Order: sequence, then structure tokens, then C-alpha cells
Amino acid sequence: MNKPSSERIVVGLSGGVDSAVAALLLRDRGMDVIGLFMKNWEEDDDEQYCAAAADLEQARAVCGHLDIPLHTVNFSSEYWDRVFHHFLVEYRAGRTPNPDVLCNREIKFSAFIEQAAALGATRIATGHYARLRHDDRGHHLLKARDESKDQTYFLHLLDQRALSRTVFPLADLQKPQVRRIAREAGLPNHARKDSTGICFIGERRFAEFLGRFLDDVPGQIVSVDGEILGRHRGLAFYTIGQRQGLGVGGRGAAWYVAGKDLAGNRLVVAQGADHPALFSPGLVSVGMHWILGAPPGRQFRCTARIRHRQAPQECTVTLDGAHGATVVFSALQRAVTPGQSVVLYRGEECVGGGVIEGPLRAADDALAASSGIGAQRQAARQRSEG
Repeated sequence: MNKPSSERIVVGLSGGVDSAVAALLLRDRGMDVIGLFMKNWEEDDDEQYCAAAADLEQARAVCGHLDIPLHTVNFSSEYWDRVFHHFLVEYRAGRTPNPDVLCNREIKFSAFIEQAAALGATRIATGHYARLRHDDRGHHLLKARDESKDQTYFLHLLDQRALSRTVFPLADLQKPQVRRIAREAGLPNHARKDSTGICFIGERRFAEFLGRFLDDVPGQIVSVDGEILGRHRGLAFYTIGQRQGLGVGGRGAAWYVAGKDLAGNRLVVAQGADHPALFSPGLVSVGMHWILGAPPGRQFRCTARIRHRQAPQECTVTLDGAHGATVVFSALQRAVTPGQSVVLYRGEECVGGGVIEGPLRAADDALAASSGIGAQRQAARQRSEG
């Protein structure tokens, strides 16, 4: 049974081992722990694609083992309105959005907080790998101790209100430690495989799923030199850097998506993994969000990620207007993808980020001249031609 405690905390249980261990650790600290299972997607086809029923079964088993109550809530309507609608709008515009980033802001750390308050809780907890520091400047989001599992990339849109009411019990743990704790505690899901990808897509091919919501708009596939190579089914079905599924093989080295000509509905491809058209010295971002409420300055040095699990890249950020920024990297970046997030760090602290509007191209090389990127671009060109 739970020990008496003046604080009630609601743990978001996904059915996975991470959130289960988060609940275990908080219970063992004597907190009044309640589990909450959030259903964010209404399955309308084969259950193998989005196994919410299996996840709920695991969450119930965990709560039974820990002797804590479990509540369930259906946020599928909120998810459609706040996350999935935006997801489709972005794909129709030829961009590649990251719904997990928006889901964290709109559902897991917004609607969830409201639901927890209705249950009489002062704070929420999740199984995310991230750390928090609180001081007189505010609530700071820090990288997890286990950098291989760090999830701050997906959490960079959280604000001070959300962070003030959140606990990350796994902050200082390595993933093997979490597995060991779960096994030694006899948690029923201690050996369950980690989930990957987006729940509403599941194990099916992404293009197959997207085709249920977006119409095909065929057009030409052209090389960076303008040669017509084939036909595509619609720009929404491709992403920058993509190799598979282009249908233009048999011409030597593999082809990769290098860009999208939205006006002409043409998919632009480059041959060879090191083709210079795949690289950029930087990017332009919009919708910048600052976790502490304000940027570190109008121009500042920091590191950035343009995708989850990427090693932090040295860069200079220059603000552009109220919510825009130009990011110039010290090294060329491959496959800068519009619609994805650029997330900024100063040391171990995540300071915020925004949505990638587009890469800087050759015309913008003057911005990056001082960092030696011109030489890197030439080296990439030589590798491609050699």
C-alpha cells in the first residue's frame, strides 16, 4: 500500500517499462501515485497497427502489481484537433512535420496536466529521459544522464507552467538500470520491447498510412541538373534525404531526395550519398520557442540538433524578427528538412527551438564563410564527383 503523503502525483502510463519504473520510483518515495492511461488515437482498422488495447492491458497489470489506481482518458479528439490536423496540413504543404513534438506540448503536458488537476494532483510524471533544474531564473530543461536516450529534442516546446508541474523520475538513470529495476521489482512488462515510431502509424509502411488521408498528386522526378528521371506520386510522400522508394535506380550510385519544387510539383534528386546538393551550411527557422521565455541574446553561439539522436552541432544563431532565426553551423549539415525541428542547447541545457523553414543554399554561403563551410562544400563536391 502507498505510504501517507501530502502530495498526489499522476503518472502517465503508456504500457512500456519506462513509465512503469517512473511510477514504481515515485510510489517508493511515499507519494500518492495514480496511473493515467491516455488514448490518443481511435483505431479504425486492424488492431495490429496501433495496439492501444495491448498497451492498456500492460498499464493495468503494472498498476495491479504496484497497488495503485489506474484512470483512463480518451484524448483522441484533442489529438486530432491539436496535432493530427496540423500534421496533415504540413504534409500537404510539402513539409515533414514531427507530431511527437506537438503532442508533448498539446496533449502530454497540457491536456494531461488539466486531467491530473481534476484528480486532485499537484504534479504529473512521465517516463521521459530528461532532467529539470529549478532556480530563481525559472525551470530549466536539461539533457538526460543517458544521452543515448535523451528526449529533450521532443520536449523543447514545453513552457514554464508545464515544467513547474512535471517530474522526470528517470532523469539520472541509464536505460540498463531502468530494465534492472523493473526486473528486480517483478514488473510484468520488464522485458517488453521499447515502442518506436508514431502510434497512429504503427508497423505499417508510412506511405500506405499517409495515402489514407492525402490524395496522390503525381509529378516529375528530376535530377539537380534538370534531367527528367521518372514520376512521383505526390511530394507529400517523400522527405529530404530519402533513398528508398524513388523508382529511379539502375543508373549507378543511389539517388536521394535533395529538394522539392513546390511550384512545379517536381521532386528533385541527387545521385550519391555525398552529393553537395544534400548538404547545407545552415537553416532558417520559424516559430521559435524559448523555454525560459526569452532567447539568450539576439545572436549567440550554441549547439543544435536537427533530428533526434543527432550529436549536438556547433552553430551561431541570429534572431530574425519576433519568432524567426537563422542558424549557421560550423560544419555542413546533411538533409536539412523543412517541417522538422531545430533544437538549441547551451551545454547540457535545452534553451528552445523552432520549425525548420528551409536550408541555407549556395547563395547564402557568405553567411557561413567565416566557419570554413565553403571548403567543406568543395570537399563534398569532390567526393561526389570522385
